[in-house]
Amino acid sequence: MTKISKTILAVSVAVAVSWSAKAEAKQVNNLHMPVTGRTSQPIGHYEYCKRHRRDCNLRSIDTRPVKLSRKAWRDMDEVNRASNTSVRPVTDLDYYNTEEYWTYPKRFGDCEDYVLMKRKMLMQRGWPASSLLITVVRQPNGDGHAVLTVRTDKADFVLDNLRDKILPWQDTEYRYLKRQSASNSGRWEGIEDYRTGIVGSVN
Repeated sequence: MTKISKTILAVSVAVAVSWSAKAEAKQVNNLHMPVTGRTSQPIGHYEYCKRHRRDCNLRSIDTRPVKLSRKAWRDMDEVNRASNTSVRPVTDLDYYNTEEYWTYPKRFGDCEDYVLMKRKMLMQRGWPASSLLITVVRQPNGDGHAVLTVRTDKADFVLDNLRDKILPWQDTEYRYLKRQSASNSGRWEGIEDYRTGIVGSVN
């Protein structure tokens, strides 16, 4: 092998190793949603915050994700299933005669109401608000939807009223648009969904 060929081979190997390391790092980082900074607050949450000011004024200095223990997973699973079975789905328009009305459900509710209920139930079990984030997504059919993002040290998991199975965010079929800030429950951040390369924002 000539000196030039050895040099080309060495450079090729170095590039391949570098690319592999970056790809592996990206895969690890993708376990958590990449956020893009402050964005607009959904109108439904804005109206909710006028009625529940305390809940929208939670500040978190320590925003480290919760450690995913067996108890933590059991909490998530029990709360997700309990909420999904105890509340019957109905649209705000049908139930409240308005397009958006976020509230804690009793017998009936839509996706945002399920999310508020699950968030409250987990906080009552000792979970920090910084790891329980209301998240706005697009369904494959284009409809808006809301889920609860649960931040853990292993991954960001999704609690969804459309399924009892809890999935890592990147394994769902949704396009992620925005979510609550981990440091301030009244602020929202955009999400860069790397699977589509699109940063979305909806009211």
